[in-house]
Amino acid sequence: MLIAFHKPYGILSQFSPEPGSQFRTLAEFGFPPHVYPIGRLDADSEGLLLLSDEAELNQRLLHPRNAHEREYWVQVERIPSADALRQLAQGLVIQGHRTLPCRARLLDPQPTMPPREPPIRVRKSVPDCWLAMELVEGKNRQVRRMTAAIGHPTLRLVRVRIGQFRLDNLPPGKWEELAPADRQRVLD
Repeated sequence: MLIAFHKPYGILSQFSPEPGSQFRTLAEFGFPPHVYPIGRLDADSEGLLLLSDEAELNQRLLHPRNAHEREYWVQVERIPSADALRQLAQGLVIQGHRTLPCRARLLDPQPTMPPREPPIRVRKSVPDCWLAMELVEGKNRQVRRMTAAIGHPTLRLVRVRIGQFRLDNLPPGKWEELAPADRQRVLD
């Protein structure tokens, strides 16, 4: 079984609460028994999270040597230059580790995203924009650390695609078991 879930902001990618955490967990969304998340999205990130009862999918989808793409839409402060986007794409040294090359581009047109609760911080004198970043690795808080390293802090982060499967019209907080064709798009 493979499930696509649109994880809202403020939800941990686990079923058990963290002691002292204000964040909610996956336990409240009525998933079938014996499924677990494949990978993670931080509580302050949103978007496509896969859950499965098939243990082998974790390695197949997440290990960098398998080069399985994940696409994130990242709202950042200010408008990155072509050079800043090139730095992201070539890889950066973050906490002593060089990130693998990725694709990074300004989204044009800029997407219209549903509002987030709580809303992101807005500074009237500082513009923001949305980037698309396609990665094949997922170190802890990697995208946020990469955008910060080029001087463009992340305001909002939404995973929109895994493999060739897109989040599309699945509303926040909803999930669906994937049909065979959608499952194949995830695995491609």
